[in-house]
Amino acid sequence: MRHGSRRPPAGEPGRFGRLLHLGNVVVDVVLAVPALPERGGDVLAGRAETAAGGGFNVLAAAARQGLRTAYAGAHGTGPFATLARAALASEGVDVIQPAKAGLDTGFVLTLVEASGERTFVTSRGAEATLTAADLDRINPAARDAVYLSGYSLVHDSNRAALLGWLPRLGGGNLMFFDPGPLVGAIPAGALATVLDRADWLTCNAREAAILTGAADPRAAAATLAGRASRSQVLVRTGPDGCLIGRPGAGVVHVPGFAVRVRDTNGAGDAHTGVFIAALAAGAAGTAAARSANAAAALAVTRRGPATAPTQDELARFLATA
Repeated sequence: MRHGSRRPPAGEPGRFGRLLHLGNVVVDVVLAVPALPERGGDVLAGRAETAAGGGFNVLAAAARQGLRTAYAGAHGTGPFATLARAALASEGVDVIQPAKAGLDTGFVLTLVEASGERTFVTSRGAEATLTAADLDRINPAARDAVYLSGYSLVHDSNRAALLGWLPRLGGGNLMFFDPGPLVGAIPAGALATVLDRADWLTCNAREAAILTGAADPRAAAATLAGRASRSQVLVRTGPDGCLIGRPGAGVVHVPGFAVRVRDTNGAGDAHTGVFIAALAAGAAGTAAARSANAAAALAVTRRGPATAPTQDELARFLATA
């Protein structure tokens, strides 16, 4: 675990004690480019980096805030898998599944432009082969929360396994769902099933627009909250902060923080991980969202995918913001 984070002592009050992540830890191959090339063109990268990413970013962000975390997704045995497991271990994240022999963990080619905007191309690996037998190893405790990613619902094997596993969750297990950039590729029935079970839907403004057809983030948040039977909704709106929608209670804006943006890669994951950790510690939704906004602001001032702050860094930023 990184310096500055801590695990809550036994008996410390909080909403839940551990986060089970059933998404996909992959490896990010990050290239910094002045701008995306035209179709058929080429561009020279100014910086290249290979690091754990995908679900790792959420797990690292939550772990750095002192929340116990466990990765319950699949992983392989090749060089990318070795890199991913080493990164998880460095953050104190438990790895539940054994490695899948003969498969490497997948990777994401990430192009980061000078403006800080990022574009992804994903190559699937072992993380896309989760099965019902794998999930038989996962028995959530009464105070476990669960995180599910839309990336998993795009992969046929993962989707079938997860939809069969979800009924095992008890009423006391909070479930967080982030549909991700590929939300439009998730089969409608699977998406509806997961949304019906989710306690929190977290997404960015683009994803909210895809889910609702509403270009305005506030209107999209209101629509999502109006559809929900049990879940609350958080829509990230970049530098402006985020919106929280609750069934029957309208939409609340939680302002962001003005910073100089260097790299937006991983900022949404930092936001989600810190938001979950703050809720786990007992914070109200708007207070947790403010901490998450601060974490995302710090993240975009740093280069790299997993740039979420530690507890100490976040506390100092909030004290002077």
